[in-house]
Amino acid sequence: MFKIITDNGADLPKEWLVENDVDCLYLSTILDGEVIAGKDKDLSAADFYKMLSDGAKPSTSQINPEQAKEYFDAHINDSDEFLYIGISTGLSGTVGSVRTGVAEVLESHPDKKIEVVDSLTASLGEGLVVWYAVKMRNEGKSLEETAKWLNDNVQHFLLAFTVDNLFDLWRGGRVSRTSAIVGTLASVKPFLIVDKEGKLAVPKKLRGRKKSLAYLVENLEEHKGQDYEGNRDMIMICHGNVPEDAAYVKQLLEEKFGYKNFLMSNVGPMIGTHTGASLVVLSFMGDERY
Repeated sequence: MFKIITDNGADLPKEWLVENDVDCLYLSTILDGEVIAGKDKDLSAADFYKMLSDGAKPSTSQINPEQAKEYFDAHINDSDEFLYIGISTGLSGTVGSVRTGVAEVLESHPDKKIEVVDSLTASLGEGLVVWYAVKMRNEGKSLEETAKWLNDNVQHFLLAFTVDNLFDLWRGGRVSRTSAIVGTLASVKPFLIVDKEGKLAVPKKLRGRKKSLAYLVENLEEHKGQDYEGNRDMIMICHGNVPEDAAYVKQLLEEKFGYKNFLMSNVGPMIGTHTGASLVVLSFMGDERY
């Protein structure tokens, strides 16, 4: 049975990772030159978003090749086969770093197999890719079968999100200050997706928080495709520090589609640095990305 590894860009709960035998590599969150969240550094969502509200301006750092090599060197005897699923190359250089580190490891261990999959998404979009990898492993699929299916279907893992506070996106470097000011005055709430290239796009802007949250569900209805499995599908929802808004989206999905299979999570410091506390994310499988 192959070993699955992801990174904290996936925003999967630590308990879920442990229960499903998934290891995690850590991109770092840095404040005033000090790592405040990452490998061996835990920081709760409540504490992190309190720091942001108090004016903290953290930054993030990708995993480098040396860190990736260090992980695989330390765990090379855990299995003969490994599958790493990483945050989009459209958002981070982490996957490239891991590939570089893996190439060095395989030179020393040619009898091992290590597959690297670029999820071309992030947060629970990446988390959903990991979920399907675990499902396939548990069904007895091989490393090669699983990696091929994930690569073939990566464009069908859809992620959409919205924020209530445009200044969070500005502080995270995702919109200009002028856009944040103008949008706030007009009560604009952006609807964002991860596109085919694994980059952020803003296909729609709405007015009002309730409308933007409801549109996450409308977007799912439009793009869930013809082959969705109804209440057997896994739906993933996460948020920065707005549990009531995430619960509202879940309620809409339950009422409209009868979904029952949910994974709920907090957006961790690494993603939250760029999006803020008001983020609500919805991830599902459906039509090919647009």
